[in-house]
Amino acid sequence: MTAGESFRVDMHVKVLDRQVVERAKARGLDALVYAPHFERLPTVREEAAEFSDDELLVVPGREVFTGTWQNRTHLLALGLDDPVPDFIPLDEAVAEFARQDAALLAPHPTFLNVSVSRDDLATYADRIDAVETYNPKHWPHHNQRARKLAAELDLPSFTSSYAHLRSSVGEAWTEFDRALDSAAELVAALKDETPRRIVRRSGWRHELRCAAEFAHLGWENSYEKIDRLFLSGTEPTHPDHIAYDDRFEGVY
Repeated sequence: MTAGESFRVDMHVKVLDRQVVERAKARGLDALVYAPHFERLPTVREEAAEFSDDELLVVPGREVFTGTWQNRTHLLALGLDDPVPDFIPLDEAVAEFARQDAALLAPHPTFLNVSVSRDDLATYADRIDAVETYNPKHWPHHNQRARKLAAELDLPSFTSSYAHLRSSVGEAWTEFDRALDSAAELVAALKDETPRRIVRRSGWRHELRCAAEFAHLGWENSYEKIDRLFLSGTEPTHPDHIAYDDRFEGVY
């Protein structure tokens, strides 16, 4: 990994290929957290390993959709040993992450109908390791509210590009005050509340990329949602999928 006194991580991206890796390096990042929708943990691990090298660490993560599709709550977990499916109750997911001693993050809190609420944050404050206080898909008042919640509940912060588009990678990052050499060290830094800075780009190019990401949200929740609900069949991360060996039978 890049030597130095800090470590710059885009803490949540949905896209990963050679173009993404080159963009991340060009923007001075040391690591990406790759957590695509509806891909099981072994697949995410394989993809992360394929694109990691001496210049850029790609850390596998899982953004788990808890609850039903219509009323889902997203949680971001790093450091999982065993796969955890989507669509299980929030309390079941939090308990499973705690069992595995994973780092548990709250992405885009209180945003639309896909995020942890203030009550959720308060209920699980002793289990949540960081709250996202800047997200390019947010409007300014969403980011302000997220910062306020993190401060009120005395929870550490993180940020990410939340990139669904390649051009968004590196628009925001979390900068830790020491170098980290592995995914395990990043998980430990999150759990140990290692000091960090929340950093984002600015200017008209940043605003355009934020607008593009927000526009993508509309597509993601229209055609893609219909495809997921009615056309694709059982998701590979559905708790009834054979890959989970009935470990989550009866929780959906």
